[in-house]
Amino acid sequence: MTAASPADRLPATLEKGAPVASHASLLQGVSLPAAAIFEAPLAHNLAWMQRFADAHGARLAPHGKTTMTPGLFRRQLAAGAWGITLATAIQCRAAFAAGVERLLLANQLVGEPNMAIIAELIEAGAEFHCVVDGADNVAALGRYFAARGQRLNVLIELGVPGGRCGCRDADQVAALVAAIAEQPALVLAGIEGYEGMISGGDEVAAVCAYGERLVETVRALRASGVLQREAPIVTASGSKWFDLIAEAFDRAELREHYMPVLRPGCYVVHDHRLYAGAMAAVKARHPGLEGELKPALEVFAHVQSLPEPGLAIVALGKRDIGHEPDLPLPLRLYPVASTTTATPRDVSAWRTTHIMDQHVFLAIPDDAEVAVGDVIAFGTSHPCLTFDKWRRVLLVDDALGVREVMETRF
Repeated sequence: MTAASPADRLPATLEKGAPVASHASLLQGVSLPAAAIFEAPLAHNLAWMQRFADAHGARLAPHGKTTMTPGLFRRQLAAGAWGITLATAIQCRAAFAAGVERLLLANQLVGEPNMAIIAELIEAGAEFHCVVDGADNVAALGRYFAARGQRLNVLIELGVPGGRCGCRDADQVAALVAAIAEQPALVLAGIEGYEGMISGGDEVAAVCAYGERLVETVRALRASGVLQREAPIVTASGSKWFDLIAEAFDRAELREHYMPVLRPGCYVVHDHRLYAGAMAAVKARHPGLEGELKPALEVFAHVQSLPEPGLAIVALGKRDIGHEPDLPLPLRLYPVASTTTATPRDVSAWRTTHIMDQHVFLAIPDDAEVAVGDVIAFGTSHPCLTFDKWRRVLLVDDALGVREVMETRF
């Protein structure tokens, strides 16, 4: 009989940031570092953004690439979301496997292997839309889906000069409409755009003008009779300018004859710097707006070393937390001697100066009360770039009890 190896005596693989026991406390039952989503602000954000979209007569299709977390997708749909937006065919497949039946690919569908993934989803019952901005892609999609005996919903993407993808002017839109008309397998369902690439000068005025351009373009297409959906889709909105796009869409004619769709993604957990600043700007533009989004995502890690006065090294790095456009933001310290009571101290005056693969450098006061083994909670800026570091994220309550372990699907 073959002797068991030492590895055979270990339990199943334990992902980083996962509890080592059931009914765990984040501070005592989880191998840190760990990414945690606080239950109360998460619920608040879900309800807040859904109310905002409803108040403006728009549907909500949150961008799922932010989290790629089915547990969050399900909560967004339960709160009233019309569907989930994705960025790649693989992301669409992951979302559909998690129960998301209405998928909006806010990207061009390019390459036959990716087309095959989408064809399989359509065959399985998915309602799918993607965007197009060029005749070559339109022809390739038309050939592929005609050969599969399927029809593909497409939205013309309206871009901005110097921006990312999308038609730059009305002539390009007209040429694309003509190209789509030559492909019986394609269904022209509306207009899509992304205002997040607009920058420089009077950005508010430029975003407002872009929203108007989207509306006028979909109106013109509907009037010409080329749109093949009874309520054509007009969609845009990232997480920075959602209020301005909602205002452009919020009019009686659009509510009656079109389907306005907003696509913010980061709102679900918000953040402590980038989108916190964007939310402050939204509130400044709309002083009467009730409430605001709240940060829900934090990453917890141990103080690992105190090698010299004024410096703490934390066992956290680029593989655990996003670091652009801002370095991780220290928020609270939980002393190792009192983690059972989870009594934190505010350390937001401390400053991250450098980040490596597995280490964060913190500038701290020379006389700071800190010990190796203490736990520090860090905030993030731009949550997309933190979620993709994790296969598991923890849903926790205010007392840091782990309520749920949610898997990601990157």
